[in-house]
Amino acid sequence: MKKIVVTVLAVFSAAFVFAQMDAQGNSSLTEPDPTVIGRDSAKEALREISVDKFEREGSWNVYMSPDAGVITGRLFDGSPAGKEPLKDSGTSQQGTENSGEEADTHVLGIKAEFFRRGVNSIYIRAARPLPIEGVTKTVSVWAAGRNQNHSLYLLVEDYFGNDFELYMGSLEFSGWKKLTVAVPPTPDGEHGIVQQSVYHGDRPGLRIIGFRIDCNPAIAIGKFYVYFDDLRAVTDLYDLENRDADDMLDNW
Repeated sequence: MKKIVVTVLAVFSAAFVFAQMDAQGNSSLTEPDPTVIGRDSAKEALREISVDKFEREGSWNVYMSPDAGVITGRLFDGSPAGKEPLKDSGTSQQGTENSGEEADTHVLGIKAEFFRRGVNSIYIRAARPLPIEGVTKTVSVWAAGRNQNHSLYLLVEDYFGNDFELYMGSLEFSGWKKLTVAVPPTPDGEHGIVQQSVYHGDRPGLRIIGFRIDCNPAIAIGKFYVYFDDLRAVTDLYDLENRDADDMLDNW
């Protein structure tokens, strides 16, 4: 009987702690927590960094099958109202520049005009892969999908050049929304998404190739609009920040 009582009390205590953490604003229910992804020691130096702000024309290419429809991509003035500036960043949310930081006043807009219903995919690819130093924990992007039930995937390349896709979520929501995906750690350094190697420590571990939107064939008709802004990553820079100044680079 005592064991049953102790077990019940333990369960209720855990539920209380979980509820208390949620009441204090913990976002674990909506976003992955980068502080616990792949953590096996206290040697972490997590930093949120900007990967791309979608400010330069020609830096992103969009395409779909010519048999499926016509696609167009361009920059527009604007920014999500709920977006917060990076900590220790010289750029304000409105895009004013301080300390030489790049302005943040544009978003990437994409319009797809479907010929007919069907199984279609839309690709949004960076003109060049976007490297992220350190060990990436999460990747986030702001998106406005016009409440269309299409699926968004993040396309990445790992340390060894292997391609992977990570599901970011459905675009079935109104207005802007921040979508975040966790990068699963490799179990043994050889399988899965490998981001670092003891043999070559000077190469960025993850490169963002772009995005893919898998369209719901039931609603992929007429025109579809989607917008992106503020691509960020939370990465562990412990090894880079703790490299000795007199240490040689193994890049010869």
